[in-house]
Amino acid sequence: MRILLIKMSSLGDVIHTLPAITDAKAMMPSLEIDWVVEEAFAEIPSWHKGVNEVIPIALRRWRKNPLKAFRSGEWKRFKSKLESRQYDLVIDAQGLLKSALVAKLVGVPVLGYDSCSIREPVASLFYNKCFAVSRSLHAVERMRHLFSVIMGYGLSWQELDYGIVINKDENNVPYIVFLHGTTWQTKHLPEDQWKILAERMVNLGFEVRVLWGNSQEKERADRLGEIAGVRVMPKMSLREVASLLKGASAVISVDTGLGHLAAALGCPLVALYGPTSARLTGIYGRRQVSISAEYHCAPCMKRRCRYQQVKDDFEFAPPCWNKVKLDDVQYQLEQLIAASNV
Repeated sequence: MRILLIKMSSLGDVIHTLPAITDAKAMMPSLEIDWVVEEAFAEIPSWHKGVNEVIPIALRRWRKNPLKAFRSGEWKRFKSKLESRQYDLVIDAQGLLKSALVAKLVGVPVLGYDSCSIREPVASLFYNKCFAVSRSLHAVERMRHLFSVIMGYGLSWQELDYGIVINKDENNVPYIVFLHGTTWQTKHLPEDQWKILAERMVNLGFEVRVLWGNSQEKERADRLGEIAGVRVMPKMSLREVASLLKGASAVISVDTGLGHLAAALGCPLVALYGPTSARLTGIYGRRQVSISAEYHCAPCMKRRCRYQQVKDDFEFAPPCWNKVKLDDVQYQLEQLIAASNV
């Protein structure tokens, strides 16, 4: 059987899908899986040996200039590529209207979530067969369950396995990676708390390596780099980041896409949550601990804190972050490192 998987974005969502691929290939070794994914994340499915072919889509870019996408022939080539493959069925694991429309291009039966199981119920109208999956499950387990009911196998004995095959960074110096960058302003751990954590990690005998992805994150990383024992990494590709994370003694992360990657790679990881929740879409791994702020309005799931001034202030820190105890972060990290060394 050959199937086409539609799961286009975002970084965390793409990573959350990998264990379902591992399960399916374990139960059906002859199964061939091709994957349609946004071009920015196309490298990730290729790291899983169970994925036969990765088919990039540039929907985000095309939507900004649809006329250019049409005239350049990109859309036509993408559509032709889908139509040229001989698939038995399509699984729309995204559950959105845009993904359902892409799935229908293939011209074979499309399977996916039922209307009560997804954020955009209208997408289910485009499916030939729908399946109920509890929305109370974590996104990883929802995806695994969807695949299991579609393919007709059980999950009771299968352990969580993201199936990523990638070489780790070879370095004799033990190091801890800080993943401080994230999209929402409210999800940023205050910089002074990062500084305290950096000093503590250095005192424990680790080098601290700080990643960054944009100019604002680079400025913060440079300020952390003023602490002895903290190393600001250069701009890195996704594969280089994955290799660095794979070789780390541990990782401390806020709620960000690279945190999901670290968990998928099996890194000892402490994930920190202020205004967001780890329950349904949080960082999810076998060697991972989540620490959430215990505050009266957390998790609010808001991009803007109710206590913030009317004007934008990037330096503003939501008060929920004051409830994340750094002693707890250090304790959990030391426990994870000790367990990984056994």
